[in-house]
Amino acid sequence: MQTHSHTRGDIGEGQRILSAIGGSLLVYLVTKKHKTDSLLLVGGAYLLYRAVTGHCPISESWKTQRQRLHPSNVNVRTQVIVARPPGEVYPLWRSLENWPLFMRHLANVDELDNSTSAWTMTMPGIGDVRWEANIVRDEKDRELSISSAPGAPIDVTAKINFSPTPGNATRIDVMLSYRAPAGPIGERIARLLTPVFRDKIESDIANFKHFIENLGKKGVE
Repeated sequence: MQTHSHTRGDIGEGQRILSAIGGSLLVYLVTKKHKTDSLLLVGGAYLLYRAVTGHCPISESWKTQRQRLHPSNVNVRTQVIVARPPGEVYPLWRSLENWPLFMRHLANVDELDNSTSAWTMTMPGIGDVRWEANIVRDEKDRELSISSAPGAPIDVTAKINFSPTPGNATRIDVMLSYRAPAGPIGERIARLLTPVFRDKIESDIANFKHFIENLGKKGVE
């Protein structure tokens, strides 16, 4: 049994028809003039190519450029189990000023009030990037969710869940997302939001296990 594969183009049937008409017209004009017109020939050939293949190289190039300017988020989803109960683990995360102690990609966090905080991250070639964030969900010993304030130079969301596990331990599920906004500054930040940056964040989260398990008998203040 013979099968036929069909390659789906990136332009619609209507555009292909218009391209066929336009391309044929340009080629006809060149033929009628009985002399070579490079511009008309190139234009006609391009439109006929679009009509036959359903593919638009210019459109594809534009889409690729837009993707470069507006890359996907750097998303981190990971978990770690620490040998401490939620009653000790949650307060350490809830005191946001503690985050730079184990999240080394952060330079500083200042708690402005009970729900608003100011964050600073140093980025190579850019310097300090500062933004404000708000606590959007806070359930003692269970969940903490934070999101950057509107207009921030970088869009950051974080969700941390705390679950008790056997042996008086805690499973910490972390979902963290960084996204650069549009604009010149955002484009510069976006170039740094790479898999290497994601790996660095994952390493920071893994470092929390060592950090809390070595606090000793002092616990969390």
